[in-house]
Amino acid sequence: MTRATTVRAVLAAAVLLVSVLITLTMSPRLGLDLQGGTRMVLQAKDSATAKADRESTDRTLEVLRRRIDSLGVSEPTLTRSGEDRIIVELPDVQDPRKAAEVIGRTAQLSFHAVRGPGTEQEKGKAAGPTLPDEEGRLLALGQARLTGAGVKDAGASFDAQQGAGWTVALDFHKDAGRDWTRLTGEAACHPAQDERRRVAIVLDDRVISSPQVAPSVGCNVGLPSGSTQITGSFGAAEARDLALLIKGGALPLPVEIVEQRTVGPTLGAAAIDASARAALIGAAATALFITFVYRLFGALAATALAAYGVISYAALVALGVTLTLPGLAGFVLAIGMAVDANVLVFERAREEYAERSGRSGRSLRSAMTAGFRNAWSAVADSNVTTLIAAGLLFFLGSGPVKGFGVTLAIGVLASMFSALVIARALTEIASRSRFVGDYRGVNGIARPGRVRTWLARRDPRLFRSPRRWLLISTALIAVAGLGIVVRGVDLGVEFTGGRLVEYSTSRPVDVETARTVLAGAGFGDAEVTTAGAGDLSVRTGDLDNHEEHALRAALAEAGGDTTKVRDELIGPSLGDELRRNALIALAVAVLVQLAYLAVRFRWTFALASVAALLHDVILLVGAFAWLGRTVDGIFLAALLTVIGYSVNDSVVVFDRVRELWAKARRESVTTIANRAVLQTVPRTVNTGMGALFILVALAVLGGDSLEDFALALLIGICVGTYSSVLTAVPVALTLEKRAKTPPPARKRASGRASGAGAKRRDPLDNGARV
Repeated sequence: MTRATTVRAVLAAAVLLVSVLITLTMSPRLGLDLQGGTRMVLQAKDSATAKADRESTDRTLEVLRRRIDSLGVSEPTLTRSGEDRIIVELPDVQDPRKAAEVIGRTAQLSFHAVRGPGTEQEKGKAAGPTLPDEEGRLLALGQARLTGAGVKDAGASFDAQQGAGWTVALDFHKDAGRDWTRLTGEAACHPAQDERRRVAIVLDDRVISSPQVAPSVGCNVGLPSGSTQITGSFGAAEARDLALLIKGGALPLPVEIVEQRTVGPTLGAAAIDASARAALIGAAATALFITFVYRLFGALAATALAAYGVISYAALVALGVTLTLPGLAGFVLAIGMAVDANVLVFERAREEYAERSGRSGRSLRSAMTAGFRNAWSAVADSNVTTLIAAGLLFFLGSGPVKGFGVTLAIGVLASMFSALVIARALTEIASRSRFVGDYRGVNGIARPGRVRTWLARRDPRLFRSPRRWLLISTALIAVAGLGIVVRGVDLGVEFTGGRLVEYSTSRPVDVETARTVLAGAGFGDAEVTTAGAGDLSVRTGDLDNHEEHALRAALAEAGGDTTKVRDELIGPSLGDELRRNALIALAVAVLVQLAYLAVRFRWTFALASVAALLHDVILLVGAFAWLGRTVDGIFLAALLTVIGYSVNDSVVVFDRVRELWAKARRESVTTIANRAVLQTVPRTVNTGMGALFILVALAVLGGDSLEDFALALLIGICVGTYSSVLTAVPVALTLEKRAKTPPPARKRASGRASGAGAKRRDPLDNGARV
């Protein structure tokens, strides 16, 4: 073996060994949509005393963290998003009503002197508030003397000795304790039956307790500053909730729940099982396919593909990436796309071998080396475009879509390592064998392949009339546009706002019965559809947690035991924002791809690729409009992935056009383009088949959660494969005829001395000319 091959083999073995150790010793971090639980996005609002900026939002987050810790939720996660949003993840919390009540209340606790009895006329006119006490009698209160921020601790206890029932004990901070002593000392200066001897404790503009200061307390002496007790007609639950709110402290800012998602644990477990089955079956089908096409070298690529799966999974675990349902789908999809680099290399090696017309092992090694070298440009450009799409998903997506972007990016990088290091090391070692080199039916490279042979025999003139293909593409766009106009685009609650809840009932309930039951319960505007496996999906407008509980109770009357499988609540303001961000993401995707392609290729090729990209976007949206499928955040992830795939295909074609045109500058661009397409069609077909195996497995076995995602990618890949050849190339030819720019310059070989005509030697070729 050469030194380079040895280095690759050692590096591949080391990375694979570390990946196996990580896989065996570490567990993945699952998102709530896979392990079950509730995710809330809270929007901080400006208050009279504080502005919702980064600092005040961080203080609010810490108060919320103390409250949630008191709820006893295992491993809650709170993070700030942007300047004024807080993301709260509560594993295993299936009914978010209690959590929403506790973390959403502002808990503005204050302590007031009582000025005397109040009247209705005094409300809003006196120096302090006028509020009813525990028995409904109005009290005129003074201004707040201290707030809940001064409370150090609070706890509920049952006082059996003095018969006070449930009480809430408060401990004050030092300065607040002195204020408490002064407040109670002033109240003690009034007679026992005087209302002014009372102290009102107010929570969120409601008097929760207004006890009289004990007779034993002297005037201007007051109660000790350390602690006191709130007494009243408390039940056990009410006393504990009150202590929890007070202990959590007052929120520096009021917060509003703008997004809430709840997923049952059974749905997450089913999604993991379904995705695992789809990954195994799809990967096995892909491995068998490339082994059938490329024989021994295909089997070696399949081995590298298995190594890719271990490496990418280990990277996800080691980096602590939260694996969400879209991210899991992205991981599975990347397996199918990982064969792309291998296919590019093998097809270039076939071409090199055919040109050499050699049968010796030395020619096979040279062909493989040239295949890796000549495919590098297309591999790099195609993977960069996919990384651009993944980056846009991360920076412009929200929630689980970000996880998909991270997973896709890691998958792309791992696939390049798999193809350019592991697969290359294996194929270089195999190509040194005389047996592999002498028998064409074994290595899979010495024979051109059925698709290439058929194309060479037929030699079709695809672009004799480019306008014909442009008319077909225009007709397809018109049909898609008609679907968008006539059927309309069914935007999910993520883009419109509202609530979408999926229920599972113990007794079958048809849609019409469910609609009748809900209408009778006051939910006449609810849209009810089936959600697979007999489940019901209910979509409404603005619906709070208490109303959702009532809706579920109404369904239970007809369906028996009713379990919430999935719950999504999106506020209208957030829906507008997400819809706007989705359009921005698409616009940025187009502009970034255009800029990148313009730098790497001719401007005509760049515009043609973007035209094909827009063609694919319109057709995919139109297909979902005709099918009545929902367009949501997961669809956006699929759409941006299709954009990357479409540009990926166009890059491979135009990279070959540029290479051939530079070698034959006198030939017409139409002839060059036709030859380039015929040479790259085998790669396009074989790569597309690898991805289709995975996507069909996801669509059939992935369950309802991944069905739309897989369907969008299936349509997108088919459309993208068509457009990269029969839309992008005709557009480029049309632009080239009008631009009349000179052909690309031929690149000088890196190993050839200037003006000397020196022959370049490849370290694996033992002197064979490359």
